[in-house]
Amino acid sequence: MSNDNRVSQVKTTQREPEREQRIFSFKATQLVWLLFGVLEALIALRIGLMLVGANPESPIVALIYGLTGIFLFPFTNLIGSPSSGRMVLELSSFFAMLIYGLIAWVIERTVWLIFYRPRGPVVGVTETTTSEHHSTP
Repeated sequence: MSNDNRVSQVKTTQREPEREQRIFSFKATQLVWLLFGVLEALIALRIGLMLVGANPESPIVALIYGLTGIFLFPFTNLIGSPSSGRMVLELSSFFAMLIYGLIAWVIERTVWLIFYRPRGPVVGVTETTTSEHHSTP
């Protein structure tokens, strides 16, 4: 007496056109938002430190002031900054945050418009079937 045991396996593969380009545009836009988000956070931290009159001789405060000073240079003395003792409200930094946010949005939209391709129909469906016969006496 023999038993025929059949084992079938079906593998389906799909190819999605322009998938890599969609992934690139997604990653590129996320990178833009990450970089500008870090910049915005540093500027906000600077505003807070200046508002509480943090000691500029402190290494961490000096680092934050140095990093943000490069990006705030175009906005220096744009708007008056009210102060009381060592406490300063840098209004030009708020304006810089607004401008850098708009720049980030424009770059993100530009990357998206240039590189994004909408998901189209899946093409190239391939099915592979394998069979094995096992017979036992």
